[in-house]
Amino acid sequence: MASPEGNLTWKPLADHPELVAPPVAAAADLVPAAMVAEIDPTLADTATFCETYDVALEASANCVVVEGRRGDRVVHAAVMVLAVDRADINKTVRKHLDVRKISFAAQPEAEAMTGMTQGGITPVGLPADWVVLVDEAVAAAGPVVIGGGVRGSKILLDGADLAQLPGAQTLALALPRD
Repeated sequence: MASPEGNLTWKPLADHPELVAPPVAAAADLVPAAMVAEIDPTLADTATFCETYDVALEASANCVVVEGRRGDRVVHAAVMVLAVDRADINKTVRKHLDVRKISFAAQPEAEAMTGMTQGGITPVGLPADWVVLVDEAVAAAGPVVIGGGVRGSKILLDGADLAQLPGAQTLALALPRD
């Protein structure tokens, strides 16, 4: 039966910084109870990952990177929702960030700004000026699996720990998937 832990071998993140992107390793003290597991990077996409490693889809949280603009002001945000949901980017997130225009951040730019790999970007270790928006369902979910900053690892932590990250805000921002 699928679970948050699945059939992976989890190790304390603090003891295995080599498994995650350097910014994630540098911020590991922000999530002291977090665990990390090495995965096949070709299996990192959520549906494939969950199926292969027997991780419950509802225990997987996805990170969407957005860029919002209002005049000369640019805001970058990581938006965390459960894999069974989708983020309401155009209404809830745009309004909350108080921006006129919002879009998904371009892959090369997101990778350069975060020091992480697209498909593995995670809120742990993001630049200090980024906003982290955590859906209420993620914060209340208990153990969730998130990216490790690289496609070759995943992090297991309590969703409430994401809501405690610097710059994090918790709000209702998810819509059910169609």
